Amino acid sequence: MELIRRVLAWKRAPADSNASGVADAWEATRQSRHAETVLAALDIDAAIQAHERWKERLMDYLEGRSQERIDPAVVRRDDRSALGRWLLSVGMATLGHQPAFALLMARHQYFHEQAADMVELAQSGEWDKAVQVLNSGYRHGSSQVVLLLKELKRGLGSLDTEEPQQQL
Repeated sequence: MELIRRVLAWKRAPADSNASGVADAWEATRQSRHAETVLAALDIDAAIQAHERWKERLMDYLEGRSQERIDPAVVRRDDRSALGRWLLSVGMATLGHQPAFALLMARHQYFHEQAADMVELAQSGEWDKAVQVLNSGYRHGSSQVVLLLKELKRGLGSLDTEEPQQQL
């Protein structure tokens, strides 16, 4: 008998009460996604800035404006830069599912390899070869890293408009 009362009570509930609950849930989800999108976009902007600052630091070293000692083995480690740490933590958590993310990781590693090669060549006095690396692989790798970060940021905009998957 209790089962029948529950069923009848459910059928008597106003038709729009469930719709209102779904709308409220949708709005809460949309606002949450929007907040996550804004934070991820800010993180991407900060990641691009960190990458640009590191490039400036390296150029200062190569052009003799810095007395800093740069170890090519450390430069080669893509997990040691600010961008690398971001990619392996916040970036992976928020954007790791995006198709461009795996390519970004690979391009970032390539950039560090090119930068390390450039430092090694400069330290051994092979300036012509260092400039060749600078004008080819290093700049290409850096440009791809920035473009892929921007592509991930553009992809965040679509998250605001997607409807959440309904659970059955």
